[in-house]
Amino acid sequence: MASHRRPKQPTRTRVTVLTATAAAAVALSAHGASAAPAQPSKDEVKAKVDALYEEAEQATEKFNGAKERQEKLEKEIGQLQDQVARGQDELNQLRTTLGSMASAQYRTGGMDQSVALFLSGDPETYLDKASTLEQLSGKQVEAVQKIQAKQRSLAQQRQEASGKLADLDATRKELGEKKKASQDKLAEAQALLNTLTAQERAALKDEDTRASRSDSDRADLGNVKASGRAGAALAAAKTKLGSAYVSGATGPSAFDCSGLTQWAYKQAGVSITRTTYTQANDGTRIGKSQLQPGDLVLFYSDLHHVGLYAGNGMVLHASNPRGGVKYESINNMPFQFGVRIG
Repeated sequence: MASHRRPKQPTRTRVTVLTATAAAAVALSAHGASAAPAQPSKDEVKAKVDALYEEAEQATEKFNGAKERQEKLEKEIGQLQDQVARGQDELNQLRTTLGSMASAQYRTGGMDQSVALFLSGDPETYLDKASTLEQLSGKQVEAVQKIQAKQRSLAQQRQEASGKLADLDATRKELGEKKKASQDKLAEAQALLNTLTAQERAALKDEDTRASRSDSDRADLGNVKASGRAGAALAAAKTKLGSAYVSGATGPSAFDCSGLTQWAYKQAGVSITRTTYTQANDGTRIGKSQLQPGDLVLFYSDLHHVGLYAGNGMVLHASNPRGGVKYESINNMPFQFGVRIG
């Protein structure tokens, strides 16, 4: 019987297999740990955040443009609706006048059938016939023609108002989309900044402060006494150094880039448009060598950023949510052209 007993080889084999599997798992785990992505450095986070700020600003300027269109359309629609209401009152008065004529005619010998038809329904086809108008008195013809003209005018105004209402709906939709796009980019940037340690965030803030101080010193050293409206605009903008950058803001305590330039020129008694895209056409375009303090300076190929030239190769601008309103070298951004406000 003993000769038929065999050692428990399968158990030993199983242990060996389990041991190998465990070892493989440990190896995979170690490999996974070594392959885990490294935490981005402070400088990498700063670069990514700056790129997101730039994308947010592109959306912000489009938002500003949509908002401006919305306000303009709302004003135009309001005016059209007022015109339609006044026109309807005038039409009612004209109908009343014609009705009075018809009543008088009835009392003196019976109402003309043409007038009766006009007062009872839509007379357009019937009254367009010369033979019908010939049957009316001179005053009645004049009254009918005035009513017809007023009806056509009202129909045109209602059609125009309807078209503008459709444009307004589309603009409001675009406004919401651009606002969300900007907010999403800013939220993404903030989430990235939150990945930094408190020490890294403090170091980044210190770097920004030192750079800003250096740029301010450079701007002050090369500052020439600016005159005229451009000089007055620059002087006004200087009073807002250190103010916060907020998308869509036009002052007086927070600004986006085109909001600051518009506000500054307003203090100088000059009205310029709201967005970078339209400010690019608010004056005469000039090259970098022609820049004088107070001129607008446009950056990036799509013109989504603007500042005021401060002299000595520096611009004063609402930079981004981290930097706010500050001086910066004109060479830090891709210069396109300057604009001299006339």
